[in-house]
Amino acid sequence: MSVNLEQARTIIAATRAKGRDMGLRPLAVVVVDAGGHVLAFEREDSAPPGRFAVAQGKAYGAVMLGMAGRAQMARAEAQSYFMTALNGAYGGQFVPVPGGILLRDAGGVVIGAIGVTGDTSDNDAIAGLAGALAAGIAAED
Repeated sequence: MSVNLEQARTIIAATRAKGRDMGLRPLAVVVVDAGGHVLAFEREDSAPPGRFAVAQGKAYGAVMLGMAGRAQMARAEAQSYFMTALNGAYGGQFVPVPGGILLRDAGGVVIGAIGVTGDTSDNDAIAGLAGALAAGIAAED
């Protein structure tokens, strides 16, 4: 099973709404399925155009490693050589910081991820978690 397009759209809308409620800088939000493929993406007005790559990197790393962004960052701080090598194995596509939110089904199986960027990484994660909650999907940042 994987997150579907309807859920992805709900996640993005709720993430953006939370960002506005929090007064965050313009966000870019991507949702990927269990294979790391992009289902949906939105970049708010005035968000820099390069934000897709950052959002996608946060989500892709979460899915491919089965590890949310906060855990990736902790691992990178503890074992930078390992995370650098792992990122190299995946073509440098990971962005191992908060805002890469892992999505799981009721049985704990990874079904996709959210990547949020635009504000601080911690704020990105808060907004993304609100998106997952709105879609009724278990999430970890």
